[in-house]
Amino acid sequence: MKGILGRKVGMTQLFTSDGRLVPVTLVEVKPNVVTSILTLEKNGYVATQLAVEDKKKTHFKKPEINHFKKANTTPKRFVKEIRNMSGYALGDTIDASLFSAGEIVDVTAISKGKGFAGTIKRWNQHIGPKSHGGGGGSKPIRQVGSLGDINGNSVWPGMHGAGHLGVEQVTNQNLEIVKEDSENNLLIIKGSIPGPKGAFVVIKEAKTSLVKKAEKPIELVNLKEALAKNELLEQAKKYNLDLNSQMTVKQMKTLLDEAIAKEEAEKAKAEENKEEKAEGDK
Repeated sequence: MKGILGRKVGMTQLFTSDGRLVPVTLVEVKPNVVTSILTLEKNGYVATQLAVEDKKKTHFKKPEINHFKKANTTPKRFVKEIRNMSGYALGDTIDASLFSAGEIVDVTAISKGKGFAGTIKRWNQHIGPKSHGGGGGSKPIRQVGSLGDINGNSVWPGMHGAGHLGVEQVTNQNLEIVKEDSENNLLIIKGSIPGPKGAFVVIKEAKTSLVKKAEKPIELVNLKEALAKNELLEQAKKYNLDLNSQMTVKQMKTLLDEAIAKEEAEKAKAEENKEEKAEGDK
């Protein structure tokens, strides 16, 4: 098992190399610090405690300072244990390169708070009929249905009612990593994940997925690379070079540089021959 802590940036959409549009979520994954190692002998289970994002100095507490000092770091805002994760030492840092494109993960976070909600929004109940009174009441269409029998004169336990919605731990399972960008501390995940923008999230290796990695990771369109290739193809026309878009930018540049060097050498040789001929005529 492996996992990492991050912060939800928001959603966007990207295009694949074959023209499909993919909805994705960007997660900022700053380097995580290993702040505690839990072992079977000492704690009864195996886990690695990770922490991310420094706290303000005014929010430090003495027990926290001593705990984090063991890992040679300062108190952090978000601290979580990843069960069955091992192989790290106290004070180690883990970055976004822990995961790679195509891996299947579970993402856990605290869901958005939606305040006091009725049964239709909270429990997905049906609305009442829009004609013939709808069941009575001033706004009968979205009214709560039966909550128990009339003789018992009480509400049965476990009946669905209106109440507070959201702000609870939610896990979205079996999501695919589209791209890992350790240089910019980003993980791009296919689909939506729980929580509002800026929420802390826990990304862990998928628990129930039959496959740990997609057979063929999603290949995104690289606009910078595409523009660079188009420019090189235009330049190649001047030198009658046979380039194609299947080549890498590096390969195309190498062939183009060789063609330019060859043409310059031919020009220099032609100039030399011209000068020699002019001297001979004198």
